[in-house]
Amino acid sequence: MGDVLSRPPLVRIHSQCLTGDVFGSLRCDCRQQLEMALSMIAKEGAGVLIYEQQEGRGIGLMAKLQAYELQDSGLDTVQANERLGFKADHREFVMPAEILKALGIGSVRLLSNNPDKVAALEGGGIRVTERVPCEVSPSAHAEEYLKTKKEKLGHLFTSR
Repeated sequence: MGDVLSRPPLVRIHSQCLTGDVFGSLRCDCRQQLEMALSMIAKEGAGVLIYEQQEGRGIGLMAKLQAYELQDSGLDTVQANERLGFKADHREFVMPAEILKALGIGSVRLLSNNPDKVAALEGGGIRVTERVPCEVSPSAHAEEYLKTKKEKLGHLFTSR
């Protein structure tokens, strides 16, 4: 949206979450983050949203639903993925760096809590001038999920 070349634009790399983005799942904060990103980009009048098709931290929809079942039996999101034989997070963020380069964007203000996204963009030749927190007020059902993201995946939260 808008002029993304005159200064480092606000960029959100959002991983697909059918259960959250479309169906409004209370297990995660994905839909709220997506809506926040779109609102912030609109308010600034410029920015980029890259919607990555990496459902369930890259494990796919069916495995994600199996992980939900394991979470219902007491495992956290990382434990559930690992029980199914996956890494805690299978996502890669090479494509977003290439998309930004194709758009002529060399530096960004990244709207994310995930330090892996910062590292991936910088490793791909995109300078991250600022990491803008993407913190929303989650449902009570997502509290443990966010705690796991912070403690086991290294996500950065100011209020947790």
